Amino acid sequence: MLNFYEFFAGGGMARAGLGSRWQCLFANDIDEKKAASYRENFRGGKDLLVRDVSKISTSEIPGIADLIWASFPCQDLSVAGMGAGLKGSRSGTFWPFWDCVESLKSEGRNPALIVLENVCGALTSHDGKDFRSLIGALRSTGYLTGAVVIDAALFLPHSRPRLFIVGVRGDLKIHSDLLCNQPQQPFHTPAVITAFDGLSPADKAAWLWWFIPTPPRRQSNFSDLIEENVCWNSEAQTEALLGMMSPVNLAKVKAAQKFGSPMVGTIYKRTRISPTGNKTQRAEVRFDDLAGCLRTPGGGSSRQSILVVKGNKVRSRLLSPREAARLMGLPDTYVLPDNYNDAYHLMGDGVAVPVVGHISNYILEPLLKEIDRTTVCAA
Repeated sequence: MLNFYEFFAGGGMARAGLGSRWQCLFANDIDEKKAASYRENFRGGKDLLVRDVSKISTSEIPGIADLIWASFPCQDLSVAGMGAGLKGSRSGTFWPFWDCVESLKSEGRNPALIVLENVCGALTSHDGKDFRSLIGALRSTGYLTGAVVIDAALFLPHSRPRLFIVGVRGDLKIHSDLLCNQPQQPFHTPAVITAFDGLSPADKAAWLWWFIPTPPRRQSNFSDLIEENVCWNSEAQTEALLGMMSPVNLAKVKAAQKFGSPMVGTIYKRTRISPTGNKTQRAEVRFDDLAGCLRTPGGGSSRQSILVVKGNKVRSRLLSPREAARLMGLPDTYVLPDNYNDAYHLMGDGVAVPVVGHISNYILEPLLKEIDRTTVCAA
């Protein structure tokens, strides 16, 4: 069986995506509320250590892992954040995590593979300096690297593009079938190519263009995931929401009313600048059968609502926690926190489960087939 460490584990969505072929040897997160969900869903979380990553000793990390998965905090790298980047208090926790990786290497326990997951803003933060720092850290510790952007919308009715940096230890064999000679769409986006162009010659020399097949056309639609037995807004609340829409968004609602079958849209409240220069909160709707990217409800981000239109009947409500979990690819057997905001935060901070599975199936597991499982990791 393949094994892994999961840093910044949250509710264990990377673990869920890797699936039953993988065994978790060690998991870590600092958030006790997320840890409670991890324990609830993964055998009591016997492998979970709840502690600041900077306070972890490698003596507490057992065995030798094939893979480290690290979905480190994105807030300081996000376009919506304050721009602190890898110097920020949240995204900057990458560095104490990396200290752990380097300590494992000094003990001869550096894993064959490392995956870093974050928002696409990590490609452009500080004019690409933060991305160069990430790639430089991997290369200096002996890893060849490549990056892909994968949108969860390929698998789920959920617009959620994310950056995945996949590093492979430099002493390992890489089959040519896993590589491209040049960047390819849709996973090597223009932003990835621009970020690569900004790398140092040494980092470019250690770069890999990963080949990942495009999955079959997605079969699920957003309307398939909607729950009915939940609390809907009053007519007055729905009217208030419609009253926050611009003429462009109201026109979308009116167009949806002309369809014979129900139309399900999603709404985010956003602050926009009015023609007079004032900040105005607007409700923006989409009817493209995709949910907008889930966010955490803290820090001023709004919670996503749904709008169901059938002729002249218009209903609205907040997206339910179970719907949010379905949008992340989790089964209905996944136990969610009882508190709405805790459940929504858990999902908004997570990684889409089928995306992890796709990376595992087409990059991680094929790479590990080349390894002699009886050998110890190279120092």
